[in-house]
Amino acid sequence: MAGLIPQQFIDELLSRADVVEVIGARLALKRAGSNYQALCPFHTEKTPSFTVSPSKQFYHCFGCGAHGTALHFLMEYDRLEFPEAVETLASMVGLEVPREARQDQTPQTRGLHEVLSAAERTYRKWLRTHPDRERAVDYLRKRGLSGEIAARFGIGFAPPGWDNLLKAIGKPENRSQLLQAGMLAEKDGRQYDRFRDRIMFPIRDRRGRIVAFGGRVLDNGEPKYLNSPETPVFHKGRELYGLYECLQAERHPADILVVEGYMDVVALAQHGFPNAVATLGTATTTQHVERLFQTTRNVVFCFDGDRAGRQAAWRALENALPAMRDERQARFLFLPDGEDPDSLVRADPDRFRRLLDEAPPLSEFLFQELARSEDLRTMDSRARLTERAAPLLGKVPPGVLRDLMLDELARVARVDRRHVDAAVAGKSPAPPEQPRTGKLAGRPQRRTTVRVAVALLLQRPALAAHALPPAMICRLHLPGADLLAQLIEFLREEPHLSTSALLERFRGSEHEGALWKLATWDHLVPEDGLEREFVDAMAQLEILLARQRLQYLQQRLEQGVLTPEEHQEWLALLQAKRSEHG
Repeated sequence: MAGLIPQQFIDELLSRADVVEVIGARLALKRAGSNYQALCPFHTEKTPSFTVSPSKQFYHCFGCGAHGTALHFLMEYDRLEFPEAVETLASMVGLEVPREARQDQTPQTRGLHEVLSAAERTYRKWLRTHPDRERAVDYLRKRGLSGEIAARFGIGFAPPGWDNLLKAIGKPENRSQLLQAGMLAEKDGRQYDRFRDRIMFPIRDRRGRIVAFGGRVLDNGEPKYLNSPETPVFHKGRELYGLYECLQAERHPADILVVEGYMDVVALAQHGFPNAVATLGTATTTQHVERLFQTTRNVVFCFDGDRAGRQAAWRALENALPAMRDERQARFLFLPDGEDPDSLVRADPDRFRRLLDEAPPLSEFLFQELARSEDLRTMDSRARLTERAAPLLGKVPPGVLRDLMLDELARVARVDRRHVDAAVAGKSPAPPEQPRTGKLAGRPQRRTTVRVAVALLLQRPALAAHALPPAMICRLHLPGADLLAQLIEFLREEPHLSTSALLERFRGSEHEGALWKLATWDHLVPEDGLEREFVDAMAQLEILLARQRLQYLQQRLEQGVLTPEEHQEWLALLQAKRSEHG
């Protein structure tokens, strides 16, 4: 989503940017006919399969399926959020992002960031100077933290008492912002500090701005960890503690380790593992996983080896499945009994590294857990295994990884692959395919009139001027007709849209995958024949509409409910059909 950035600006940006220039500044591109090629940066290969199209202004890898516009490449390769990618591309082409479009600079959010930064400075000062600081300092020393690492993570101290922060920075004009930012709580009309007698861990977004805090109690009180509530600048299902610090240490980390506690993140950083992050008092969400995969291709989830740890790992697995595209890898590390990352890395960093290297991949963990509760020697158990696994594998995006996991399920359950496919789709299995000559797997997409029309529009958007009205196409009972109508409507309202801008409109939609397949499909129509082919496709669709309407009127005639006007229309359509056949 573009958020508050005007769509018209995104369209103009993509029309001015050159995807070859953007990618060529980062990869070694070589001319290959009308396109450019390079080794794909998103998977390991020896022969180039990564293609950049100057005419269509997008890239596509025929090896791993990675694809996108110049904006999407910046997000994937430079690990940028969408607004950051827009800013970067805009600066390259000499455009300024409209100031009112910057979501992070509204007066409300700016004020919240300011009071949160003031709170962070105050907590850090109190860790150095407050009379009650010794208990906090002793705790951090016992955990083996150095002053340098505490400063890197901005660790501070909230002293005991109800209104220390309120008195320090709670001017009358900003108390409402402190309350909204979650730094104050209110009861019976009385405001007081939310965090009291706790070690304070500031939580930063990817740009380094303070968005929330986590507080660790210094005695045996409850809760042990207290987090800021959700606010306009903080959503715990999206943010990750330590991600900013991780990216400061290494812009493109080879992998990222997901642990459960703030102290685990800090201790790992001190002992040579700066690539750890933690969720914020909540289970790992799909948003968390997507954010991690914007930063790295390899994520390792680290959990205790007990029952609770395995349950948490299973929840993380379920939420990771929708994000598991082919070029991504997730692994699961279970720690020895009685150990956590903090204690293990302090006692034996080399052992921790070995365990990390040996962590099994997601697919292995999934099948281990599924088989754990089933006796695979019986047919009933294997049937239950298939039933349990099918909805999980159905979450994995189409691709090589999903295909291999479906093959593995068929092997483990000892059933034909078509039964697995049917279980995932929630259907009865299709009959076995008959042997056939000619092309087998990997054959071209079936050529239909709608598919050809969409592919031609993507190649030359100006062809929409020759299209049937969208309302007519919507009446077609054909797969893809609604998408074709939507494309035509877009292009008639905004005829300036380029191929890349058009594809960007559908990023994240249900049609994204189909559009990219057709954008890269070799439809075998030469450049000088595109207009004739498109006009012919529209004519074919018009004939199909007439046949569809004739069939409807024929049914009404047989039912004896045809009106006089419809009878005249039926006669005209019937005559046209007879003329069509000579």
